[in-house]
Amino acid sequence: MRQDKFHGRVHNAGRLCNAPGCDQPGEFRAPGVRASGFDGPGDYRWFCLDHVRAFNAGYDFFAGMTPDEILAAQSPLAGWDTHSRAFRPDAGIDAAPRWADFADPLEAIAARAKARRQDHRNAQEAVQRGIGPEERAAYEVLGLAFDADRRALRSRYSELVRRYHPDRNGGDRSHEGRLQQVVEAYNRLKATRAFA
Repeated sequence: MRQDKFHGRVHNAGRLCNAPGCDQPGEFRAPGVRASGFDGPGDYRWFCLDHVRAFNAGYDFFAGMTPDEILAAQSPLAGWDTHSRAFRPDAGIDAAPRWADFADPLEAIAARAKARRQDHRNAQEAVQRGIGPEERAAYEVLGLAFDADRRALRSRYSELVRRYHPDRNGGDRSHEGRLQQVVEAYNRLKATRAFA
């Protein structure tokens, strides 16, 4: 099968034109009934040159779209308003380093790699101890080691409540979200077998 580079003709494919009653070779591909999507490419129709020209002249890209979808598709930013994973500042891995905190960019990259290695080691240790992802997240919220006992759990919980609760920190309500996380993490861990 040979394909011309510039106009899409596929020679000697052995297909006939899909137009009714046409016996010319189908050398030009056109979108089929099923469009491409998450489950793979759609199906295609193959036409001769005259019928693919007729198809292209009557093709409506916006068929089936709402007015808002048409407006979004016509925007100059259509398709450019999202980042692919590789070109995001964090490359889809974790938070980007705070460059101002480092004198040398290589130090920032090294610190990020060190944090990733530590996260990986923590995940492995959690699996070895039989700690699930939700429990591991609770340990991280409370800042507890995996070998902490019930006394350490209560002590850390009391310390964080004093720090974040508005009645204990002078009325500062900016930490209420963090306080909620601490309470949920404490309730999750105190019900586990490790702290029974």
